[in-house]
Amino acid sequence: MIAIRLKPTRCAALACLLALAASGCGLSAELDRERNPERRPTPSPTRATPSPTRAAAPPASATPEPSPVVPVQPERGCPPSGLRVDTGPVDAAMGLRAMTLTLTNCGKRSYEVNGYPSVRVLDEAGTPLPGVRTVEGTDKVFMAPHDPGPDPLTLAPGETARAGLYWRMGAEDGTYLRVAPKTGRDARNVRPQEPLDIGPENTLGTTAWAPAS
Repeated sequence: MIAIRLKPTRCAALACLLALAASGCGLSAELDRERNPERRPTPSPTRATPSPTRAAAPPASATPEPSPVVPVQPERGCPPSGLRVDTGPVDAAMGLRAMTLTLTNCGKRSYEVNGYPSVRVLDEAGTPLPGVRTVEGTDKVFMAPHDPGPDPLTLAPGETARAGLYWRMGAEDGTYLRVAPKTGRDARNVRPQEPLDIGPENTLGTTAWAPAS
């Protein structure tokens, strides 16, 4: 039997290799202790949670059509015609309604007035109320005062004439009046201080123009 002798240097190197191989897990543990001295567990990578997608906003609804605009006589000033129409408040008693209509000469020349005003009752859209009938005189309106009849008069600049409107209470409001000094003359829309609760299928009686007292 032949004995093999290793040189001391080789023996030392071999011993080191064997020691490293045998203690590989220990070396790895040691390195881990140096990196994480408090021995906290290394967190595992987390998957980013996608943020919820916001639903697209529904399309804005179409802008509603504006309500019809009814051209009316300005609240102040003198119209180009030189005549201004105004209304008073509504007086009520036992189902009878009354309103004063005035015609003012705001121009620079005299104006002759004779007869009855021409009046139509309009709704909020400027459409005539169906079935409302305007008559000259007050005989067709129950409990309305007597109409003395027409009397010609001349309005000098600054003077005013008046007429009365009478009706029975109804179920629908008239928002505007379309008024002319007489049938066939230029008419304009006015908005009374209060609506006319005249309703459909009703009668509007008028008195003749008379000097305003």
